[in-house]
Amino acid sequence: MGKGKVLIIEDDRPLAEVLAYNLQQAGYEVLQAYDGQDGLAQAQLKSPDLVILDLMLPVIDGLDVCRSLRADASTRDVAIIMLTAKAEETDELIGFSLGADDYVAKPFSVKVLMERIKAVRRRRAAPESQEDVVSRSGVTIDRRRHQATAANAPLPLTRTEFRLLETLIRQPGRVFQRSELIDAALGEDTMVMERTIDVHIRALRRKLGPSAHVIETVRGVGYRFREADGTADLD
Repeated sequence: MGKGKVLIIEDDRPLAEVLAYNLQQAGYEVLQAYDGQDGLAQAQLKSPDLVILDLMLPVIDGLDVCRSLRADASTRDVAIIMLTAKAEETDELIGFSLGADDYVAKPFSVKVLMERIKAVRRRRAAPESQEDVVSRSGVTIDRRRHQATAANAPLPLTRTEFRLLETLIRQPGRVFQRSELIDAALGEDTMVMERTIDVHIRALRRKLGPSAHVIETVRGVGYRFREADGTADLD
């Protein structure tokens, strides 16, 4: 049985072929696109489980493709691993803020990328033992439907934002260090800076709107979901 469907959106054809060969050998069904427009169309029509997305693409660049994938209901939940020759901190933060699940800078070894793919797929499997629906302070998450609401209004969360909110809301009052939130929301195998979590928290608070106060900053430590009688400390 196949492991799933992977779409490679990469304009470097020799690299795309190498990645496709290795993924096929590992048991994945592989689709390929060589520009952002074709890649976006294939993602919408063929419903891949994971997209390997180059940042520097012709026609439509990788960031715009990522933004479009997260905005479309048919592709909103697809896992995305970004590839780029850029190694700038701002590129990584922008990629994660748009909803990328992981970020790999070129040059990279195919073996490392394959392990990152496995890590992303593992993170998509939620624990079976926890309740599917949790509600606190007017915020509700439904893990089975992958939906979240605040004051009964739907929240358009990325997969990473959803995992962050779920981690926090399940243990109100507990202070999570940034490193713990990286492990919970992005995975233990992800190599990112701790400030990446701050970017996700800011985005999550914006989407929570009037309910943003439920996520407290514990200065010098991390974040927590406020208890009913807590006092918010946003920054």
